[in-house]
Amino acid sequence: MEKPSYLNFDSNNYPWKPDINYREYPELYKVGKGEQGVLICEPYKSEIGQHWRFRNVEIAKDSSAKIYGLFNAYLDKREFVGADMARKYLQMGYTRARRYANFKGGKKYDKDNNYEPLERGTGDVEKAAAADVFYKLWKIAESNPEYRALKKEWKVKYG
Repeated sequence: MEKPSYLNFDSNNYPWKPDINYREYPELYKVGKGEQGVLICEPYKSEIGQHWRFRNVEIAKDSSAKIYGLFNAYLDKREFVGADMARKYLQMGYTRARRYANFKGGKKYDKDNNYEPLERGTGDVEKAAAADVFYKLWKIAESNPEYRALKKEWKVKYG
């Protein structure tokens, strides 16, 4: 049985650190995979995270529009770290809403029963629609030519 990855999480070897200001030291930022670092990297976590909501479609539309607006504002300033973080919040809006759509209460594992997987398909149907809202803007952001160029430059320069 596959257990959740957070059980063996090693914060010492995690490349994102909560005590770094990534606007002042952008060279310390790592792109990573998917949503890695999204709940750690300041000041972007505070700037973007305050808008991140997915309770229902209306809230998801408002939330994703605000985050996408921040994505574009960061791009306008050629602030790759901010744009990448905003893209990650859009992705996380999709993945978290999908989890709540798939599993009752958004819980995939039963921590009281050796982390056995819980029954899929028991979640909130409305969250699936909220996930779709985030998905569309996430994919638009991810395919933005300016974002893609900045990301490529970033990886060449900083790895």
